[in-house]
Amino acid sequence: MAPPSDTRPVVISGPSGVGKGTLYNLLFQRHPDTFCSSVSHTTRGPRDGEKHGEHYHFTTMENFEQLIAQDAFVEHAKFGGNRYGTSKQTVADQSAKGRVVVLDIEMEGVKQIQEQRARGSSLDARYVFIAPPSVEILEQRLRGRGTETEENVQKRLKQALIELEYSKTPGVHDKIIVNDDLEKAYKELEDFVFQAKQ
Repeated sequence: MAPPSDTRPVVISGPSGVGKGTLYNLLFQRHPDTFCSSVSHTTRGPRDGEKHGEHYHFTTMENFEQLIAQDAFVEHAKFGGNRYGTSKQTVADQSAKGRVVVLDIEMEGVKQIQEQRARGSSLDARYVFIAPPSVEILEQRLRGRGTETEENVQKRLKQALIELEYSKTPGVHDKIIVNDDLEKAYKELEDFVFQAKQ
């Protein structure tokens, strides 16, 4: 398959447990020379087996705050006392290599990018939202992981409802894919990414 004519980054979002990672990892596996993921910056320490520059760019809170002040991030967020962010430079470096950068970004990050877009200083990207077939099926998937506490399941479901509502906002996403059948959803994602620039 020829590389996509539209090489803008692809921002993928969707509720926890919807299968975003499975879908974009299939893109990486089936087109290893075409796509790459963006390595985020974080202030949290590396977990076992995580490598600097491969899984994350590990940095200090002070350095992270400096990068925010320099407007160096496409988006950034704080979770559990740690900061996470997508660096503009990382996206630019990968794009310069001719790769299509795939970004897995939470709803708050997508909102930040959209706000920047309204001010005319945003990432020029395509936006895909992965939706579950239903909230009930999403709940089954979350419980099926066997790693979530009841409190976490409820928290993620509550967040999912907010994200699904936000996904209906006109002009936010270029494509909404319902992940009902993995191969069918993957084909929709692949077709969208490889379509000619509109």
